[in-house]
Amino acid sequence: MKDILLITPPFTQLNTPYPATAYIKGFLNTKNIAAFQMDLGIEVILELFSKIGLQNIFEYATVQFESSNDISENSERIFTLQSEYSKTIDSVIAFLQGKNPSLARQICSGNFLPEASRFSQLDDMEWAFGNMGMQDKAKHLATLYLEDLSDFIVECIDENFGFSRYAERLGRSANSFNELHQELQSEPTYIDVITLSILNDRVKSIQPKLVLISVPFPGNLYSAFRCAQFIKNNYPEIKISMGGGFPNTELREIKDKRVFEFFDFITLDDGELPVELLVNHVLNSPPLEGLVEAKRTFLLENNEVTYKNNTLKHDYKQSEVGTPDYSDLCLDKYISVIEIANPMHSLWSDGRWNKLTMAHGCYWGKCTFCDISLDYIKIYEPVAAKLLVDRMEELMLQTGENGFHFVDEAAPPALMREVALEILRRDLVVTWWTNIRFEKSFTYDLCLLLKTSGCIAVSGGLEVASDRLLQLIKKGVTLEQVAKVTRNLTESGIMVHAYLMYGYPTQTIQETIDSLEMVRQLFELGVLQSGFWHQFAMTAHSPVGLDPEAFGVVPEKNEITFANNDINFKDKTGINHDKFSFGLKKSLFNYMHGICFDYELQDWFDFKIPRTKIDPDYISNCLQQEQVFTLKPNAKIVWLGMNPILEIFTKSKKGNSWEMMKLFFHDKKVSFEIVLEKEKGEWLVRMLPSLSVKNQAVSTLGQLKTSYESDFEDFELFWYSKPIETLKENGLLLI
Repeated sequence: MKDILLITPPFTQLNTPYPATAYIKGFLNTKNIAAFQMDLGIEVILELFSKIGLQNIFEYATVQFESSNDISENSERIFTLQSEYSKTIDSVIAFLQGKNPSLARQICSGNFLPEASRFSQLDDMEWAFGNMGMQDKAKHLATLYLEDLSDFIVECIDENFGFSRYAERLGRSANSFNELHQELQSEPTYIDVITLSILNDRVKSIQPKLVLISVPFPGNLYSAFRCAQFIKNNYPEIKISMGGGFPNTELREIKDKRVFEFFDFITLDDGELPVELLVNHVLNSPPLEGLVEAKRTFLLENNEVTYKNNTLKHDYKQSEVGTPDYSDLCLDKYISVIEIANPMHSLWSDGRWNKLTMAHGCYWGKCTFCDISLDYIKIYEPVAAKLLVDRMEELMLQTGENGFHFVDEAAPPALMREVALEILRRDLVVTWWTNIRFEKSFTYDLCLLLKTSGCIAVSGGLEVASDRLLQLIKKGVTLEQVAKVTRNLTESGIMVHAYLMYGYPTQTIQETIDSLEMVRQLFELGVLQSGFWHQFAMTAHSPVGLDPEAFGVVPEKNEITFANNDINFKDKTGINHDKFSFGLKKSLFNYMHGICFDYELQDWFDFKIPRTKIDPDYISNCLQQEQVFTLKPNAKIVWLGMNPILEIFTKSKKGNSWEMMKLFFHDKKVSFEIVLEKEKGEWLVRMLPSLSVKNQAVSTLGQLKTSYESDFEDFELFWYSKPIETLKENGLLLI
């Protein structure tokens, strides 16, 4: 028995749990409040995609096959091969869970998995994946197999099904609750029945007094309401609250009383204090009449939707919220899939990642398309590097996984540096990735430090590859800067994914085509490895949504009684940006695989476009510009290498002789040597331990200069000398 049950409703990711409930459970631990959490999505998936689950699906579909002549040839094929699917499904799921790696050879043999329409892509995909490893190729084939089954379920069982969403259309900009409410009056779907059966078993065993349902996305909303409806009908004494990304962005103006037939409370923004006050209220004995003290909470009071924010208590600092707790979740049962040949997408869907946050909010907080008026962006609060790495160590012990996805809006470069240093000081072996801004702080040396600490990839918003629009967006970067940062990241061995945008207000057709040319050049030069185009969407809480007139757009006004975030609008330019979607995405698919750079941009579109005005060598010229050397005394200087082996020898010239020192260095890949005058060599050998990454107090360049010039002259001449340049190429970093 636990007083609190935390639920993520179907569906989010297959490979790793969405972290919201783990964050709240970690916080509740600090208050000694017992809670149990469950990811209903993965539990439903595993029940559906099992031998018994598929046998039940095929049996359920039999009636439709007997009564309908409108079944696709693809579904007929899958139905006919049902015994093959039932026979192989348990082995495939075990393989995708990492429990049966030897199955990869059978899967790749081409005579193990039944194949339907998804496999028709395979000939096209072979070149895209290249000579991928057998395990990855088998994962991709197994993913196609599951997608075939998903197509069958959508056509014959439940049209709302999707691996990472369910009935998403009901949650997308639903200004009115009517459609969702009507859907909830109908009989539960096939998927609902499975979901509610698992939920019922858990509620019976846990016997909670309060159920907290996290709704991160529109694709979780319908199931959240179904779960709440079931609990209300069968366990009316249990109180239910909704929180998470969807209500935080969409339900800030809720007015429809019918919502509170399902939920007792809806909380907004940071969940820790609102949840603590709800727990105090629900668990109070004897029960209180009404919610006396609340933080950012909607409820029904006197038959009216009421927003209560009357507590005098302040939100918890990030140092006080505890370490996310992933216990109770079936961590060994998540499945890794590889859907398409996009390296960043494979990070999202392949492997299990512990999710953490470096900083609450965004340190930049100016982008005009972003919800910067909301607390989750607006209130910036970083976590101290030592505490963050403490939490990483805790999670590694708890989950047995050393992969981390930092889910920041934009990870702060200075904090990334400190986290990397702390990881290296502790000799931790971790793998991590995060989201960044392509700002000039990401020098090659900083990127190399991040890579050495285990950073394998970053994603960042290039958005619109036009300096005019980047300025309008208030992105705070230029194209030249983006090119240099992506090069620094790539050359250090960190994969780079760019989020790309088209259709921003006032964007011209010429700017769209010029953006595509910029993207083409970035991929051709190899400084971008992955990208994704998305069309601009105006949200209610962004500067564009709050003041559309200033950005040249006319919003469609609807009465808001339920959800409000994405706003339909007309751009005063009158341009139909939708028509560019296919050409932009098709060109990007090819660029990501290193081909078609010589195609005319016109070849990607079936309508006339203007010629690009961008010089074909624009990005190349940006990268060839000479670096301006400025020595900042407060810059930190770090040595990543080992101590050298020393050799003293005498050098003679024109009857004069003097002692020299040869320093031999070995690193993981190469060995190299440098030669210095003996006194300078001895000084450097004395200094290296203080410059070591293992040293708690990292030295600054100013301190190094002061030390050098107490014995010698002209530090700058020494710093740019050939021996020190060799050290810089092999692990002497200025960050």
